[in-house]
Amino acid sequence: MFVVESPLPATEAAETVNPSHRPARFRRAGRFAMPYLYLAPALALLVVWIYRPLVQAVELSTYSWNLLPTSPMKPVGTGNYERLLDLPAFWDSVGRTGVLIVGMLPFTVLLPLLIALASRRVHGRVRTVYHAFVFAPFLVAPVAAAAVWRWLLHPGSGFVDQVLRSNRNWVYDVDTAHGVIILITGWQLLGFAVLVIWAGLAGISGDYDEAAQVDGASTRQIRRWITLPLLSPTLLFLVLTTVLLSPTLTFPLIDSMTQGGPAQATTNIYYLLWDYAFHSFDAGLSAAAGVLLFAGFGVIAGVLVWVSEKVAFHDD
Repeated sequence: MFVVESPLPATEAAETVNPSHRPARFRRAGRFAMPYLYLAPALALLVVWIYRPLVQAVELSTYSWNLLPTSPMKPVGTGNYERLLDLPAFWDSVGRTGVLIVGMLPFTVLLPLLIALASRRVHGRVRTVYHAFVFAPFLVAPVAAAAVWRWLLHPGSGFVDQVLRSNRNWVYDVDTAHGVIILITGWQLLGFAVLVIWAGLAGISGDYDEAAQVDGASTRQIRRWITLPLLSPTLLFLVLTTVLLSPTLTFPLIDSMTQGGPAQATTNIYYLLWDYAFHSFDAGLSAAAGVLLFAGFGVIAGVLVWVSEKVAFHDD
């Protein structure tokens, strides 16, 4: 005698099938969410420390406020931007920022390239000592460097004036103050730029040089047609960092040595917005200058990245 089991109702069949599929869906959801969970701490820090202050700066630029908690914030719309663009000091600081960037490029691109190429002839422990001496100025605190250089450039009794037999006040002379800031900042950044170029040279395969030598190429031809093109991404990276970071990196030196003087000769756009906020107590005008600084350098960075993608050679 045969026993035939009755089929299960549809609801009971669904209950017996669904549990086997639920873990698979959970696993797929977990695999999809896992990368975002790893990125979540970094994204949270970006929102808290970058994007949120940026939004607050844009909002503050539309108000007139003197930084006093008891003083009300008065909305002025685009008034701070209009007032800022009408100030001659703003455009003068933009011009000085451009001069600063151009003056920094020899210290962050040209000289590091020459030093890095020359150091390829140094071998053994001497090369390690050579690298240490080149990189040492980058480790000096900017305020300490400012104190030492003020002593070296002291009028009359300073080392520089004694060597040149002059009595010039290099730091507080309108004609030389900006050049002094550029020189000291370039001296500090030289070691970092050389280190970056050393890393770029280490990433270039030696097979190219060997193949070129087999074909009869000279050392100068190898450097011109192989080394420099393959090093172009590194050089363009240094140009980009120089453009974006030079006004920021000069701030400690300017604040310690010249306070923007003499006669605003060393006031760049970065120091100007700080001066508006903490000397003139005009938070709205300072925020407007910061927003324009961010937008301007953002456009420049975008253009440089585009140029880098079009011009640079990559070892693929």
